[in-house]
Amino acid sequence: MNPYLSVIIPCYNEQKNLERGVLEEVYRYLAGRDYPWEVIVVNDASTDDSRRLIADFAQDKSEISLVDIPHGGKPAAVWAGIQQARGEIILFTDMDQSTPLEELEKLLPWYEKGCDVVIGSRGLEREGFSPLRRLGSVVFRSLRRACLLPRISDTQCGFKSCRREAALAVFPRLEFLKQSDRPRGWKVSAYDVELLHLMDKAGYELKEVEVRWLNRDESDTKDQTGALGRYLRESIEMMREVLRVRLNEFKGLYDTA
Repeated sequence: MNPYLSVIIPCYNEQKNLERGVLEEVYRYLAGRDYPWEVIVVNDASTDDSRRLIADFAQDKSEISLVDIPHGGKPAAVWAGIQQARGEIILFTDMDQSTPLEELEKLLPWYEKGCDVVIGSRGLEREGFSPLRRLGSVVFRSLRRACLLPRISDTQCGFKSCRREAALAVFPRLEFLKQSDRPRGWKVSAYDVELLHLMDKAGYELKEVEVRWLNRDESDTKDQTGALGRYLRESIEMMREVLRVRLNEFKGLYDTA
């Protein structure tokens, strides 16, 4: 029997989050569900002890699988998981579980109402965000909504779900996956903006739902540039991505399959 739900968790150097038991949290929650499920953890060529920790946890749990890919960044890891997924509904969630998996209960009912894509939103407060990041998120959201997806408040929340057929149809069209050069080390990406824009343009019914979010990320190996340097670099790259998507739309590049 195919699972109803496939949970995809990309992993790049998540050793500290794994050591505090995030996979146990995920497994404990899903074990209490009354529908079949699977968890696909995609190891994006981690350079720490992440892979061993995942493999040890999954070795006696048939519902959890580990997929290894050459380092390609978060979109590549999510796409690899999608291609392995068998569930009717696919959920992408971050390893740090800043949005706990039980928030899924707020998303799933919308599929019974005909939605195709249901995404989490961190709201305005975003507990655990520094004042700098809170201000930056407001600026980014305002500029992005002026360019794309005006009905969506938070495109960057790492808690997103969609029907499997929608993921298979849209994900291969992402610009990120067409690039021959792959990132080195950890790299932020605003691929979510293009993904949601393409979903919306393809006619899929989108719904945004506010979920609980608290920054629980303990990883310290993704970026060593410091808080301010990392924030500035992320902001520039994210706005560049938004402008690229808007330019592609203007050129009509999304009008062809």
